[in-house]
Amino acid sequence: MDNRLEINHLQEVDETSAECVTDLPCARAAGRPRASEVEARLHELMHVAARLFLQKGYAKVSLEMIAREAHVAVRTIYVKFGGKAGLLHAVLLHNRERFFGDLTELEFDQRPLRTVLSDFAERFWRLVTAPEARQMQRVVIAEAKANPDLAETFFQAGPGLTRETVRRYFARPDVQAQLHPDVDIDQLPGMYINCVLGDAIHHFLFDTPPRVCGDDQQRALQRRLDLFFRGLLKPE
Repeated sequence: MDNRLEINHLQEVDETSAECVTDLPCARAAGRPRASEVEARLHELMHVAARLFLQKGYAKVSLEMIAREAHVAVRTIYVKFGGKAGLLHAVLLHNRERFFGDLTELEFDQRPLRTVLSDFAERFWRLVTAPEARQMQRVVIAEAKANPDLAETFFQAGPGLTRETVRRYFARPDVQAQLHPDVDIDQLPGMYINCVLGDAIHHFLFDTPPRVCGDDQQRALQRRLDLFFRGLLKPE
């Protein structure tokens, strides 16, 4: 399921879920809540879940704990998300939407290649280096061996989705026509993502000090992209 379909699915209000969400905060005294109210309450539920996952770790957070702090019934979480893994998946997609929601899908973006990949890189960089994103990556890395379902959920809604998005872009015939003939298409998504991340292990281990934020990071990202483009594109 792609990002748009997943978001649409989470916003869908059927007979069963409409009944469940009446236990969420701010419900009207009578009648079924409006779709906009349901959406706002689901976002609040995801916000509470994200905060608890980051504070306590995924394994130590129960659905009962989330439900209690979000003032919902556990059944509501099962109806809308299928359980804790589904809720985490929705949290990750919701956060991703903040950075990519207004971006044309790469598969259909007709702007020049450098513009498309630079725009995507800047958004992706802001996503993965946000404090909450770094903390979530640390949680997943720490718990992945003991909880394979967590690792799989995180990968499918995060790195896996990004790799597939980039892969579809490089698979376009008009894009491939611009690439150096020796380029291995299958390796490009990973190479591009690693180029954007830079010194990824540093991001996992340390918080980026303020003195290297902003313009310095932007220039460093652009230098990495320039190097990537030189190895990627046919000579002009």
